Amino acid sequence: MLKWIGRIFLLLLVATGLFIANTVWFKPYPIRFFYERVFFEFALESPELLSSLHMLEAIGIDGHNAKLDDASEAAGDKQFARLHKNIEMLHSYDSSGMTGQDKLSYDILDWFLQTQAEGERWRYHNYPVNQLFGVQNGFPSFMASTHQVNNLKDGEYYNARLAAVKAKFEQVLEGLKIREQKGIIPPTFVIDKVLAEMNEFVAQKPEDNILYKSLADKLGKLKDVDEAAKGKLLADAKTSIESTVYPAYRLFIDYFIILKPKSSNDAGVWKFPDGEAYYAYELKQNTTTDLNPEQIHQLGLEEVARIQTQMLEILHAQGYQGEDIGELVHKLGEEPRFLYPDSKEGREQILADYKKILDEVSQGLDSAFRVKPKAAMDVQRIPEFKEKTAPGAYYEHPAMDGSRPGIFYANLYDIKATPKFDMRTLAYHEGIPGHHFQIAIQQELQGLPTFRSLLPFTAYAEGWALYSERLAWELGFQKDPFDDLGRLQAELFRAVRLVVDTGIHQKRWTREQAIDYMAKNTGMVLSDVTAEIERYIVMPGQACAYKVGMLKILELREKAKQELGAKFDLRDFHDVVLKNGSVPLAILERVVKDYIASKKA
Repeated sequence: MLKWIGRIFLLLLVATGLFIANTVWFKPYPIRFFYERVFFEFALESPELLSSLHMLEAIGIDGHNAKLDDASEAAGDKQFARLHKNIEMLHSYDSSGMTGQDKLSYDILDWFLQTQAEGERWRYHNYPVNQLFGVQNGFPSFMASTHQVNNLKDGEYYNARLAAVKAKFEQVLEGLKIREQKGIIPPTFVIDKVLAEMNEFVAQKPEDNILYKSLADKLGKLKDVDEAAKGKLLADAKTSIESTVYPAYRLFIDYFIILKPKSSNDAGVWKFPDGEAYYAYELKQNTTTDLNPEQIHQLGLEEVARIQTQMLEILHAQGYQGEDIGELVHKLGEEPRFLYPDSKEGREQILADYKKILDEVSQGLDSAFRVKPKAAMDVQRIPEFKEKTAPGAYYEHPAMDGSRPGIFYANLYDIKATPKFDMRTLAYHEGIPGHHFQIAIQQELQGLPTFRSLLPFTAYAEGWALYSERLAWELGFQKDPFDDLGRLQAELFRAVRLVVDTGIHQKRWTREQAIDYMAKNTGMVLSDVTAEIERYIVMPGQACAYKVGMLKILELREKAKQELGAKFDLRDFHDVVLKNGSVPLAILERVVKDYIASKKA
């Protein structure tokens, strides 16, 4: 009997080995195994992504939490080689008989992989270190918000990452020097801002640095853990900050000081070699459409005019006189009744009020949604060390295992940038039913390839968040006319983006021209306008995705209403849009058309 059990076990072991070998080294069957291989190959190359997802810790795999992503040129070469190999293998599967989710998975991955491969031509057409993102501010943020410390081993992993940061900075520096040789040099203002940010970072005492304070805070929450062990971890962290982290930052500081005289004030990517073609690619990748810069510019001008007309109607109804939207909204934002105290208490109240708004809306969505996320959500202030150059707000997805909630980060640097009439719209966009709703639901999808739970398409995700602002108004959550004005101002802001992004990168507008246009047409505070324009300069095309995506979702909803009549149910439409995850807009249109056809049948 034992002999037969042993033979059966051996056969199972051999079969398992053959299955793993087939999946890893050969063409996997069925295609679902190929999908998983593509995802896990990518994920396993990114220990920072694995920490963010927190998928493997539950099965005892956590060594990735001691490592940082490989940012070397060799790693980049390897990624592009794998990308081309995966495209070839994907196309080797017969997709002619695929239907439903199988066809959807194939087409989504095909679009994504081919678009990424097209981007190899523009591998160096970017600024890896800038005032918004890059290892210099991304690393401290990652360690503070993503690296979890649930035990002493996690604390040791935290310090291992501190010790590894200089090697990563050296890798990034190698890429910066290649860009310099190719003429890809950031505008002078970008260099000035990153130098100011990094000099301020290394000027702090190690004990005052976010990297030290974050670890101290996380260790402080551990119970039943030896205090001496905690103290050693903190002492080691201090040593690493002094001997490894700060010297890594000084590598960048020294480099950018030398680079600055070679820079100019030219803001657009038109200045790059083959810059116009690169910008067209960025628009395609971000909007997932074939709209060209001139079409997007004209769309923006039309939307700006339409939305401003609606805003003037509200302002005039409330007794305000004049026709200059920028001036009227700016003055409105200066009125004390719409502002919080410029104090610690005022900023704490903003966060509390955001939470109250989100609690209210989350209780009133049954008429519009059947599907809702399980993941919790929190509202936090953007870390102070980077809020001067950060956007007004952003969202960070929850951990896959529920160990970290989704987080809506609010920028509280300039108190005037958060007038009360803007808050509902921003909360709906970043939180519920916007980013948190869409991203958490996507992560929680069942029965689909893993990449379908995680793959982001900017036009879809940001289009949904902007659509959510309008949806909340349609559902009655912005009854106050000033809240509605805030909604329209936010939509106007996204329309203006179409104009200034194409203005900067295609029409050769200066940074100052773009700032002047946005300030004049939105009434936003200058600090916000400046941060936004500088964002578009370092992220060409990304800001165009919002309005393009929103307009497509509205167009598809109207099409469904018109064709289905009494059969149209808003909950069904939202199910169709949300329960397939993030998709290119052309594929979303196909999915909605299939839904309409099925309802008609």
